[in-house]
Amino acid sequence: MVAGHLEVKRGIYQCVLNYTDETGKRKRQSISTGLSEKGNKKRAEKILMDLRRTFQPPVDQTARIISGLSSEMMFSDYMLQWLEIVKTRIKPATYSSYCLMVKKTIAPYFAEKSIRLGELEPRHIQQFYSEQLKRVKANTVIHYHANIHSALKYAMKIDLIDVNVADKVDRPKKNDFMPGFYDADEMQELFAALKGHKLELVVLVAAFYGLRRGEVLGLKWDAIDFERNTITIKRTVTSVNIDGKVTIIEQDSAKTKSSLRTLPLVSQFREYFLSVKEAQKENKKVCGNSYDYSHDGYVFVDALGRRMKPDYISSTFSVLLEKKGLKRIRFHDLRHSCASLLLANGVPMKQIQEWLGHSDFNTTANIYAHLDYSSKVTSAQAMEKGLPLPAGFNTNGWNGVVSV
Repeated sequence: MVAGHLEVKRGIYQCVLNYTDETGKRKRQSISTGLSEKGNKKRAEKILMDLRRTFQPPVDQTARIISGLSSEMMFSDYMLQWLEIVKTRIKPATYSSYCLMVKKTIAPYFAEKSIRLGELEPRHIQQFYSEQLKRVKANTVIHYHANIHSALKYAMKIDLIDVNVADKVDRPKKNDFMPGFYDADEMQELFAALKGHKLELVVLVAAFYGLRRGEVLGLKWDAIDFERNTITIKRTVTSVNIDGKVTIIEQDSAKTKSSLRTLPLVSQFREYFLSVKEAQKENKKVCGNSYDYSHDGYVFVDALGRRMKPDYISSTFSVLLEKKGLKRIRFHDLRHSCASLLLANGVPMKQIQEWLGHSDFNTTANIYAHLDYSSKVTSAQAMEKGLPLPAGFNTNGWNGVVSV
């Protein structure tokens, strides 16, 4: 029987269990009883005693996996085991991406080659890249490289191999990214086509504030301050696919530290959101027990309180564009459209970085530099001033007139 005691947190009894794990480390785990402090001490003590009697210390799966690794194992098997090791250290969306690459492409390829971890050479990886480039873009192969390099780096760390052979491989040159976007006129056409549609406010928010899909869906009423007229981007709702199962992930944090940002709530959006909030109150009254409170507090829910799903937004947006005969762009391209309109109206790149919540200036500059026409005009004016051009030049030989 493990040791344990009761604690009260926020008025609720918690069972705190103390145990020693398989490595000899002393650990503790807190389990809520769900019972309020007032009048429930005896019931809480009984729950604690039952837990102490039945509690089984969790097994350290990472330690168990590591103990089974060796340089003699197949590289494909090592990659699969490495996935399980990093699973607890990375975000679900990142893990989902790793799984897709490793389980569907990397592991099957090297399993067919029957190459052991300790036998892996740079030429094996280079050949893998060459073959993959015949079917996918360079950027995808760069992601494969990142996975393989990270996995081999870990193998070095735990002394399975002496050198990371991925360091000796030439990875492909990154594809230039050219985002799609709407100009101001196309955006107005889109807004007109969306009038009265259930995605209308979703698109308006994404386009005006340049939000990611997950940031739009993550909006809660506590992020909108109607007194100070601010809107804070601090939560995301995303979907991940792991081994064929789609899971919705709610995170009370933005994508990166820079993604956490507070933006002005302009007057028109203030009115939009107030009307939505009032409609939600009315829906709760009308629907009664049929209203779904599991997502209460979120802005974008339907009349029954059900929150919009990420994939629904993307697919419905695509169908709507086709139905209305509008230029095809992705939902995420509304974010790029926001950036292009900011640039076109003379907003400096640094301010655009802060508006979009990019982690560093280079990210913004690399994506949108080709759209920054205003800076090129400034450069041209500087050249005109610094290097005056002659009033005219000889056109002989250029316009078809031959001098005799």
